[in-house]
Amino acid sequence: MLRSLLLGFLSVILLTAGFSQDNLTYQTPSADLALLVDAPATPAVIQSPDNQYLAILNRNNYLTIADLARPELRIAGLRIDPSNNGPSRLRYQVDLAVMNIRDKKVHKVSGLPEHVKIINFQWAPDGSRAAFLIVGDKKTELWMLNIADFKVARVTERAINNVFYRAFFWYPDSRSILFLSVPDDRGPAPEQSAVPKGPVIRDNTSGKKAAVRTFQDMLTSPEDERLFAYYAVSSIFRYTPGKGEQKLGHEGIFINTGISPDGKYLLVEEVIRPFSYIVPYYRFPLQVMIWDTQGETVRKLATIPLAENIPKGFDATRTGPRSFTWRSDKPATLYWAEATDNGDPAVKTEKREQLYFLSAPFKGDPVKDVSLGLRFGGVTWGNDGLAVVSERWRRDRHAVISFFKPGTGDQSKRKIFDYSYEDRYHIPGSFVTAENENGHRVLLTDTKGETLFMTNPGYSAEGNRPWIAKYNIRTGKTDRLWQSEAPYYELPAGFIDVHKLVILTRRESVHESPNYFLRDLKKGKTEQLTHFPHPYPQFKGIRKQMVHYKRKDGIDLTFELYLPAGYKKEDGPLPTFLWAYPREFKSASAAGQVNGSPYSFIRIRPLSAVAMVLQGYAVLNNASFPIVGEGDEEPNNTFIEQLVANAEAAIQKATDMGVTDPARVAVGGHSYGAFMTANLLAHSSLFAAGIARSGAYNRTLTPFGFQNETRTYWDAPEIYYKMSPFMHADKVKTPILLIHGMADNNSGTFPIQSDRFYNALKGHGAVARLVKLPLESHGYQARESVLHVLWEESRWLDTYVKNKK
Repeated sequence: MLRSLLLGFLSVILLTAGFSQDNLTYQTPSADLALLVDAPATPAVIQSPDNQYLAILNRNNYLTIADLARPELRIAGLRIDPSNNGPSRLRYQVDLAVMNIRDKKVHKVSGLPEHVKIINFQWAPDGSRAAFLIVGDKKTELWMLNIADFKVARVTERAINNVFYRAFFWYPDSRSILFLSVPDDRGPAPEQSAVPKGPVIRDNTSGKKAAVRTFQDMLTSPEDERLFAYYAVSSIFRYTPGKGEQKLGHEGIFINTGISPDGKYLLVEEVIRPFSYIVPYYRFPLQVMIWDTQGETVRKLATIPLAENIPKGFDATRTGPRSFTWRSDKPATLYWAEATDNGDPAVKTEKREQLYFLSAPFKGDPVKDVSLGLRFGGVTWGNDGLAVVSERWRRDRHAVISFFKPGTGDQSKRKIFDYSYEDRYHIPGSFVTAENENGHRVLLTDTKGETLFMTNPGYSAEGNRPWIAKYNIRTGKTDRLWQSEAPYYELPAGFIDVHKLVILTRRESVHESPNYFLRDLKKGKTEQLTHFPHPYPQFKGIRKQMVHYKRKDGIDLTFELYLPAGYKKEDGPLPTFLWAYPREFKSASAAGQVNGSPYSFIRIRPLSAVAMVLQGYAVLNNASFPIVGEGDEEPNNTFIEQLVANAEAAIQKATDMGVTDPARVAVGGHSYGAFMTANLLAHSSLFAAGIARSGAYNRTLTPFGFQNETRTYWDAPEIYYKMSPFMHADKVKTPILLIHGMADNNSGTFPIQSDRFYNALKGHGAVARLVKLPLESHGYQARESVLHVLWEESRWLDTYVKNKK
């Protein structure tokens, strides 16, 4: 529904107990905290397909509250800015430069408008050009960069329709671009009448089951349907320099378009009616077509019905064809998957998915290829003799990766990896891909075609140490070429020369901001390319340490310990802020594995708990909070008990180290971490205060499942009751600060969750404060909001933790 908000309404609603009841204007925290908000962000770096250039895009830090106050449509699971026909609330880049990797020269591009807002930067397949969108107040525009002279120019005067985020695509000739535009004859937007024409009716007289999880921003009326159709409809054009624009096909609601590798066909997925009021647009009915270069329909592949009644469970999927993709190594061969178990994970079967393909000229019946025992996870293409297919099953965290020979008639697979994807120490990694001459990604091989390359995050008990390895296709053996070493955390970003084994990496250390390097793996040489400065050198004295400890049941845990600059143990224990996010596991061994690096850069994000180290707190960041349920035991059956055990272990370890005063510890979290915080305050007396941001506190309002819980309220009412802090508001005796965006669009975390929880707390006399942030969604984006949140949190912690009496 179209929102209309007056700027005078932009105040923070503060319902408090103990603090002032008056509404406030936006407040500013201490100078140190405010500096974090305005510190420069690390630029985005995008490697060209020909490995000759790096695009360097400087990012904006935060939007303003005025940005968020722009008109916004919240319909069909989308948030649309009707003024420019694109997504609202977009983060964007504000500057563009190009580095020549060979001579290290950085070229500022010319021709950009002032105060530019760049999004969706994409290189052409041969690296000679790039295209991107510029977001304006009244329309979104398509622009092109020519590498020959580093100049940019607008491609078309037409307004781009970027409602679905992917509004343009390069053709394989690296000259032509396919783009989606607002139709010429669209006319004015449908007017919303204040006088209803009748009731809004939702009908299930068919008696079909539709156990749908809680979605936000759904269609709610015929007026919403008309608005969705108006803003989502596009015209498709092909632009070629020197030839101009060519309109293709009919107008429609196109949620996916893809150009075949030979450039002769288009895959088009179009939303059709009936729309739904309970699921987002991507579950609406679809017709899937193949068009030729003139936009004529070559073949209508499928009509896919509305998916309101997908079976229960994370491993459920819609019936019929799905996941359409062009085969990257062939001129025009289309692949897709179909569930053979009716998309129902409860069905007992050895075969759950079937892959099909159809090649140009797209006559005859689709051809079967390999079948899968788990859910289809995607294909990485190589050649007729080699492609990689992945499959997984969320219920038991099972994953399988196999080789197969696509399109040859050989429907066998060669399983190469069979593992639990929650067992991070033993995940195999990913095969490296590179763009071919058509702009489609394929497996990267050596000159003989006998070797693939793999990257891996390098999870280990010492922290993440990313690596690159060769993989012998015939034997399955790996030969590690390089691995990140202390005191750096270094990630492979791409190959520059696969034959000479020269790679691009992104390297950082605790006190060195991320920068890009060339690594010659044969010669062992390293050369720095970028020199992005430290965003706040005055804070270099902050100390970081990865701390290992155990829960009372023996599960290994970790937290990142941050200590203020200049702190010495003889200074005594500090007030402490613990920040965490619970995660479910099916094995205790996987739950105890380390995730993170002790050598990563101390990027103090303003809304992270680490910011409070500047206020004199010890911070236990990313504390492990595993919730384990092995075998047939569901993790959430003992959710509360495990939460408390995790908290006890963290506090005890920090106390034993002499850095924490156990009487002055606060706990905080965002989203599911807020849910954790409220539960810890209801079921323990470990903390002096809590901060809960954008949480859900009454699980009966998400009755068809939440987080990783697949059971419904009617399956396990006692679990929903026990896990809901709302039901235990009378037990909360610790001061709690609740913060919530008033426009939260995250599934399950409706703002009413904080409203009702606050009312319950106040009704039982708890020390509580509710801060509702106008216009903010699940994550807070406006500079004014972020500054105010820091002001609220620092005051709360100082009052109830640092200065606790």
